[in-house]
Amino acid sequence: MKLRSKIYLYSSVLFAVLLVIMNLVIYFMFSRLSTDNQLDQAAAETAKIAADMRRVGTGVAAPELLRAYVPIEGMLRLLAPDGSGPAPVTSASEQEISRLKPVYYKDKLSEIIKVDGRSYAFVTTPVIWIDGIVMNVQMTKSLESTMNTLRVLRVVLAGATAFALLPLLLSSRVLSGLIMRPIVQMTATMREIKNSGKFSRLTLEDTSRDELVEMGRTFNDMIALLESNYLKQEKFVSDASHELRTPLTVIESYASLLKRRGLTHPELFNESVEAIHSEAIRMKELTEQLLLLAKHHEQWDLSMKVVDLQELATASAKVFRNAYGREVTVNAQGEVRGFSDEAKLRQLLFIFLDNARKYSDEAITITLGASGQESHIVITDRGIGIPSGELPRVFDRFYRVDEARGRQGGGAGLGLSLAAEIAEAIGAKLSMESVEGAGTSVMIRIAAENRGRQ
Repeated sequence: MKLRSKIYLYSSVLFAVLLVIMNLVIYFMFSRLSTDNQLDQAAAETAKIAADMRRVGTGVAAPELLRAYVPIEGMLRLLAPDGSGPAPVTSASEQEISRLKPVYYKDKLSEIIKVDGRSYAFVTTPVIWIDGIVMNVQMTKSLESTMNTLRVLRVVLAGATAFALLPLLLSSRVLSGLIMRPIVQMTATMREIKNSGKFSRLTLEDTSRDELVEMGRTFNDMIALLESNYLKQEKFVSDASHELRTPLTVIESYASLLKRRGLTHPELFNESVEAIHSEAIRMKELTEQLLLLAKHHEQWDLSMKVVDLQELATASAKVFRNAYGREVTVNAQGEVRGFSDEAKLRQLLFIFLDNARKYSDEAITITLGASGQESHIVITDRGIGIPSGELPRVFDRFYRVDEARGRQGGGAGLGLSLAAEIAEAIGAKLSMESVEGAGTSVMIRIAAENRGRQ
């Protein structure tokens, strides 16, 4: 059974059962109140008749007294302890109850009795007669008018229940359709994605805030994540196949050269090994950059905290001086702090320092400063610069200002693209200024300490 049918069936049955139970409770409460009220009235009438008969005494014959008080639809009887007494007086319409066997009761009693399928209120009240004998004044009164009312009430409640079930069943169907609509849309959307291979989203009502719309939004977020992962995977495969082809070809060529001529031409050995080693290192760096770019920022395990930018810049400059023998100067305007992930900010700094090292021969300068709620790091070189028309594209993946020069320097065109990804992840802002033939300046802006603590 489909979920929609289950919801429709269960809700319909539940509502129907609740409606029937409610009507049964109403009927039995009304029935109980009506019969109790009739019994109370009969008991009050019987007590009044007994008191009047006791007061009149022998002034009027017992049969005359009974005839004077007999109910319109019922019977009145005066009964001694031994079962004797005057004949009961019965109304013309209730002659069949006069054949009831008389029973003497010592105490008051009121109850509902059945005679030939008809309901009667039976009340007996003891009264001390003039001769000292305790007599019973017994009244039997028809309850058919009350029973007729209850029968009408049963018909009305049954009809109301049947009539109410129609909109109930309709509303249950509407409810099941309303609940299932987002699920049906999700199923159709997933089937469409499967058949077409294209990611789609659910169309949601912006004004609604219920759980179904929230589920739809979650579904759209999940589809967006899947699409992003798919695109990253597709991009990774494309990038890897594109960029790894060249170093692999170089390594294969030199390996083949060594295989063919390495033994007979020893002078080729150093050249081939150096080329293979260089390409292997470039492949390793390229693979690491590709894998990092393929990850979502949420998977980078960022640890945001207050960072001493002067200490970070000084340590990075020292690493570059020792590794490449290049002069890197750090200028700081007092103590400068920023709120960022220290490891990723250091990696970002290394990317720009490495670019400055590749494309300039003079000293590199790192300038630190703060303005308002932002701190900044500026890396400046006096190298070949970048044409103004190329600046908007330098952060694109695999873009090189000079293809031939990029190959010679070992770059894959991923450094600045990775820098843009890192900056976005840690909330930094990048800007670049360059003059061809004069040098390039890159600014990294991050939140200052006071903003980081908010």
